[in-house]
Amino acid sequence: MAKQNKTDIKEQPRVQIVIDASGFILGRLASYAAKQSMLGKKVIIVNCDKALVTGRRRMVISEYLSARTRGGRSLNGPHFPKHSDRLVKRTVKGMLSYTQQRGLDALKRVICHNGVPKEYESSKKINSQREIKTKTITLGELSSEL
Repeated sequence: MAKQNKTDIKEQPRVQIVIDASGFILGRLASYAAKQSMLGKKVIIVNCDKALVTGRRRMVISEYLSARTRGGRSLNGPHFPKHSDRLVKRTVKGMLSYTQQRGLDALKRVICHNGVPKEYESSKKINSQREIKTKTITLGELSSEL
């Protein structure tokens, strides 16, 4: 029998993954998306408004409001988004070294959507099947409060 090459045994990595954010905790979602984009995959995150932030509702809203008011009108930053898809993208950005070129390229490979676009409805999605025992708030509720 002939030997198989290593390239024959290895499967080619998927160049695009779709992540369903509903039920995912925001930090875990962002770290997973950042890691996959650093590996060279295009990461599409759908249902960003259904991602979860852990903590008491009042505490989470006050922390995000204080972060949002820090970048006042006359100041040039930090700009803190209000919409849930942009909140997810900013969280992923915080987990990448976006000042270096490889981190910037990885950030460009991350795309976030609030709903599920038609082109991704039939594709296989990665989702979280964990049981959450703490108090949470969805990003959709949080963005409506901001």
